[in-house]
Formats: sequence, C-alpha cells, structure tokens
Amino acid sequence: MYATRYVRPRTLDEAVAFLRDHPEARPLSGGMTLIPTLKQRLAAPSHLVDLARLEALRGITVTQGVLRIGAATRHAEIAHSPEVAQAIPALSHLARLIADPQVRNRGTLGGSLANNDPAADYPSAVLGLNAAVLTTERAIAADDYFQGMFDTALQPGELIVAVEFPIARQAGYLKHRHPASGYAVTGVFIARGDDGVRVAITGAGPCVFRWREAEERLQRDFAERAIADLHLDPESLQGDVHAPQRYRANLTEVYTRRLVGRMTSAPAC
Repeated sequence: MYATRYVRPRTLDEAVAFLRDHPEARPLSGGMTLIPTLKQRLAAPSHLVDLARLEALRGITVTQGVLRIGAATRHAEIAHSPEVAQAIPALSHLARLIADPQVRNRGTLGGSLANNDPAADYPSAVLGLNAAVLTTERAIAADDYFQGMFDTALQPGELIVAVEFPIARQAGYLKHRHPASGYAVTGVFIARGDDGVRVAITGAGPCVFRWREAEERLQRDFAERAIADLHLDPESLQGDVHAPQRYRANLTEVYTRRLVGRMTSAPAC
C-alpha cells in the first residue's frame, strides 16, 4: 500500500470542500473495493476522506410512496430494516444475499453504486425500480446513472447522498450466486409499478442493463409463457472461466422465467 493520509470530516459540506481542494483524494465509505485496491498498490490517493460516520448520509425513511436510503447505510441495515421489508421486500431480500456477513456489516449502498461493479446486486434494484440517485449536485435518474463497466454519471468530487426508490406494486430479485465471492453470476430484478414492468439484469453483462424485450412482453402478459421463447444475444454478455457467454445467456433466461413464476404465485418476493 502506498502512503496516504486519513481525513475524517465532520460534515458533508466539509467533505465536499476537501475533495474539491484535493483532486487526488478519494472518498471512503465501506471500503470493500477501495481498501483491497490500495493493498494491491493499484491506486495511490493523496488522502482517504471517511464518509461513513456522516449523519447526512445515513438513515432510512418512507414518505409518500418513496423509500429513501442514505448512501452510507450499510447492507446489513437495509437487510434487517423493518421499513425496507415493509415497503420493498425484494430490496431487503437482495441485501441479505450480498457477499458474506463481514461485507454486509461494512459495505454501503452508496459505495456499491459509486463503484458500479458489473456483478453487484444493488444496480439491478436501482434500475429495476427506476430509482433516483441523489448527489451533492443533482438527482440522477437510474436510466442515466449506469454508463458502463465501473463507469457512472458521477462527476469528479460529486458524492452520492441518498437513493430514492419508488415503492412498486410488486418486485422480486433472484440471482445465481458465485460460490466464493457471493457476486451475481447473473441476477434478475423485476418490478411492476405505475410506469409498467421493468426487468434489470446484473452480472451477465459489462454493466447492469434493462431487458426491454422481456419488459414489453411481460407488460402485455405477466406470465412465464410470455417469455418462454425469448432469448438474449450471448455476444452482448460477459464470458469468463465461471460462465461462458452462452451459459450466462441461458442462465439469465431461466432465472427471469423462474422469477416471473414466483411473482405470479406470491404477492411479493
């Protein structure tokens, strides 16, 4: 690890100002990706700016059909929150599937979204629920936020403050979990809300994406039969030693149909 300096700001404004004045500094939330990167000497920030204890970035509230979760809220808090379980059970379920207890007790929602790992779980919920990512500068729609592998719409010095999830009529999440890391080999998040059906896929491609052909069919007929003959193009997906492209395509198709079947036989999942 290269030498760096640790900074613990007292307020969000102080953190933003410090990052603006020190372009080589990096924000630190849960550190689940940043700390291993530093240990492998793949990054050399001048300062680490600890955001984890800032009250402005924490908290879970439900107001007028919207679930708001602060960026520094940890996965375990989301997994065990009564408010989340009541408002969007699928999000609570998703959080319980992330990695292992150690990661869930340190990692944060905002850190995961800022990193935008192609196999992370939260991006599928944000995109599937058509959430808004609130930053120190603006509100970014989910469809505009995710831009590529480890790439987002965030600008230098811009921090995620919270995420606002519209409460869907029904939502579900199902993933094929990598046995070692807990990451999604493929993960499917489906939501039915006022704006129709949204199907978000994580793990399978270089970035989370909406499966729009599935959305169109399920909007007309929310049943397994509607997508029984629908296939993903393997060439658009990732392939690696764990899952070649054709396997990931088939796995995503199977899990999407399976999740639709579960959602049609239960009020929520």
